[in-house]
Amino acid sequence: MRDVVEIGLGKTAQRGYHLDDIAIVPSRRTRDVDDVSTAWQLDAYQFGIPCVGHPSDATMSPASAVRLGQLGGLGVLNVEGLWTRYENPAKVLEELAGLGEDARATKRLQEVYAEPIRPDLIAERVRELRAGGGTVAVRVSPQHTLALAPVILDAGVDILVIQGTIVSAEHVSTTDEPLNLKEFIADLDLPVIVGGCTDYKTALHLMRTGAAGVIVGIGGDDWSTTESVLGIRVPMATAIADAAAARRDYLDETGGRYVHLIADGDMQTSGDIAKALGCGADAVMLGEPLSLCEEAPAGGAWWHSAASHPSLPRGAFEVAGEPLGSMEKLLFGPADEPDGQLNLFGGLRRAMAKCGYRDLKEFQKVGLVLDR
Repeated sequence: MRDVVEIGLGKTAQRGYHLDDIAIVPSRRTRDVDDVSTAWQLDAYQFGIPCVGHPSDATMSPASAVRLGQLGGLGVLNVEGLWTRYENPAKVLEELAGLGEDARATKRLQEVYAEPIRPDLIAERVRELRAGGGTVAVRVSPQHTLALAPVILDAGVDILVIQGTIVSAEHVSTTDEPLNLKEFIADLDLPVIVGGCTDYKTALHLMRTGAAGVIVGIGGDDWSTTESVLGIRVPMATAIADAAAARRDYLDETGGRYVHLIADGDMQTSGDIAKALGCGADAVMLGEPLSLCEEAPAGGAWWHSAASHPSLPRGAFEVAGEPLGSMEKLLFGPADEPDGQLNLFGGLRRAMAKCGYRDLKEFQKVGLVLDR
């Protein structure tokens, strides 16, 4: 029974838990780290590590998306970002990286993103991703999916990511024709990832659209302002566990159709990644951690995709810091600091080995304990 707390007469709230509130409990067995696999598969596409790049221009350029793919992850390019608004956004990114403690940072983000999206550049960026080899994935918002989908699909992507702060399968509008996710996905020959969502019911309804993957979370971190702007915050450990319960029920409902969960938010270290997967996620979407690698196009600066919204930005601008090393060092080490920010997936492998699990599916069964 879910822990429910009365917060006043006639009003209750469910208790939720952040990843920081829980810890992993080792089992009776340990395993050699070389016998552990971090591989996972989405539809026909296989990946060496459960890492999806958050589609922020601060971290995902065509080159860095390709590099993440070469290292075993899935890079996702935002087709509503700077790379589809400017022929060469290098100067814009360089300017943003140098803003420093500028009170006008959000205003400047809004200004550079006011440039219109160019369909020809969408096609060009997809060609660049394709030329780099690996799986080609792009992100589009629900609001612009119907308008941009023809260009995206004609360009030839492998995976389509439809992502917003909160995405539902039952959007209601009296002014515009809403995107019918179920009909839209049914007409496609490629896997679609949709999200974010934060609760059991929304996750279950998104699975029923035919999505191959569901994003859980709203990308919350120290720089997200969704809670202060919208009042929305659902602790990640609870959100992932609830979505995993929806996946289990959907699996029974359909007689075996498995939908992958991608956790987005509240993850900075290898321990955070391990706990998210232990709660039931199949992969994690990393944003700010990837901004710390040398390949990050914004030179260490970080901002969420929603930080440049023209009327209601939901993310602060993080000043560029010193890179911690290459993307390979960030993902696979060696680490020269003991804080868990480097060798992220080496740390995950070690956690799995210490708990005796050989693959990610088994690791989802790991024991958890509340430690706060």
